[in-house]
Amino acid sequence: MNILFRNSRRKLSQGVLFWREVGSGIPTVFLHGAWNDGSEWVSIMEIMAQNNHCFAPDLLGFGESAHPNVHYSIDLQVECLSHFLEALKLEKVYLVGNSLGAWIAASYALKYPEQIYGLILLAPEGVTAEGQEEYWQKRRRLFNVSPLIIKFLRFIRPLIKLIGWEEKIAADLDLRKTLLQYSTACQLLFNRKQPEIEAELLEKNLPEIKVPCLILQGGEDDAIAISRSNTYARLIPNIQLKMIAHGESNLPESCAGVVAEAIGDFINQ
Repeated sequence: MNILFRNSRRKLSQGVLFWREVGSGIPTVFLHGAWNDGSEWVSIMEIMAQNNHCFAPDLLGFGESAHPNVHYSIDLQVECLSHFLEALKLEKVYLVGNSLGAWIAASYALKYPEQIYGLILLAPEGVTAEGQEEYWQKRRRLFNVSPLIIKFLRFIRPLIKLIGWEEKIAADLDLRKTLLQYSTACQLLFNRKQPEIEAELLEKNLPEIKVPCLILQGGEDDAIAISRSNTYARLIPNIQLKMIAHGESNLPESCAGVVAEAIGDFINQ
């Protein structure tokens, strides 16, 4: 069966937001992860379109949405999402978020609980975990390193190869390329002042989430991601935690069928 997606844009006070839309039925909004855009949900939306009216916006500063020169924060993304739902006259929805999108979804449920039927959070960001600071420190250094240093490393590539560092340097340069491509994600996750990031973390607020919540976490994901999911599961009162044993770090694309089934079961329970 061919499923026809509708691509739309709407000017909001924060900027133009682009989204993909398909299906009919229960309104379900999908928020993408840090290193992607709304297209990561396409396979899941195709599966769910028969019973769900699915919306997958590119978050402000990502994909085909506007990239305004503003100071990005989780609260800014929450307010942009609020204006988006208001513009589409979606009074109450299921929110599905992956990674960074899950942090925004949980923050939205805390601020606007009356607008949420339930939350589905995949490997959510937004809480602390052991080893996380070192993880972000490396990415902060790579993101902010001078282009002159990058040019110098390329210039001395024969020496790097000689001393056996070629693979490590190449991997770091590839990671830097991804970070530069998603500069908004970098600002939200690690490239702001630490007190500002900490003020938007959710440990203290998660017990206040009253809507039903499902956490999906890949069993083959890294220890930091698994630790964050366990923190969410421990602190949110009305919650289910489902481990997808073979799942790694990108559940919407690598485990679309399993994720769609879990979301459908949660919505229809």
